[in-house]
Amino acid sequence: MSTWDARRQGETGQQNGPADMATKFRNLCRSSPWKWQSLRFEYIDRPIPDPDNTVHAWLRRPGALRLESAAGVVLHSTTGINDSKDGFYVSSTRKSWLLPPQLVTPVYDDGGLVRRRPEAAYGEPCFGNGRFAAALDPVELAGNAPVPIEFPNTNAVELGAITAVDHEGRPALETIVTPNAAYTPADREAPLCRPGRNLIRIDLGTGVCVSSLSLEDESKHVGHWLRILAVDEYMLDDLFVAESMNLTDVRRHISWDISRGHVTG
Repeated sequence: MSTWDARRQGETGQQNGPADMATKFRNLCRSSPWKWQSLRFEYIDRPIPDPDNTVHAWLRRPGALRLESAAGVVLHSTTGINDSKDGFYVSSTRKSWLLPPQLVTPVYDDGGLVRRRPEAAYGEPCFGNGRFAAALDPVELAGNAPVPIEFPNTNAVELGAITAVDHEGRPALETIVTPNAAYTPADREAPLCRPGRNLIRIDLGTGVCVSSLSLEDESKHVGHWLRILAVDEYMLDDLFVAESMNLTDVRRHISWDISRGHVTG
């Protein structure tokens, strides 16, 4: 995975001012593809805060996803993670040749967040609606790169005061977000940011949008809630296939039982 050299952190001081915090928030929204490789989490679409509707998810980039209901019933499991592309597909479109974002290097800021995203094969597994995938990589809130300083209103969204908060035991940044005309959600039927004011939280460690909530009367309480349980946890292929391949989990000690027989001479 392409990563920023942590030794550069702090060379130019801390970001404290409102403008710096807005830049940090937007860069954090661009950073998800380079901050984690696998994620275990719980997800729920609002406005239905029913624990029985909580989805338990295991995701391993690129494209491997397993979902279970609160009762442990498998709702979805990837079946094609090892599929290859044939010659016709590979040669048919330019997009076929794009590398996964983890294999290309973005432009980082002084804090290790992504200032400018390169062209790559972006995209997260989707379930239910596009908000699920957008939450995992909330670049729609920031765009792939900063807008020209002469045209600040071309930002995807306007940001209110940004505060540091705790979200399910993890540090996050929270702000009230209002979409501009330039805002283009991945799924227009289920955007992270609805018309008017929205309360948005971005996890500081992963760049994942862990909460979205509309504050307007006509769409009040619409959004999502996500609880991160583990980051970059080792995940076997068995999690994501229809039938188990009986792979051995190499993290676990394998005991060898040797039977002792009588030796006669």
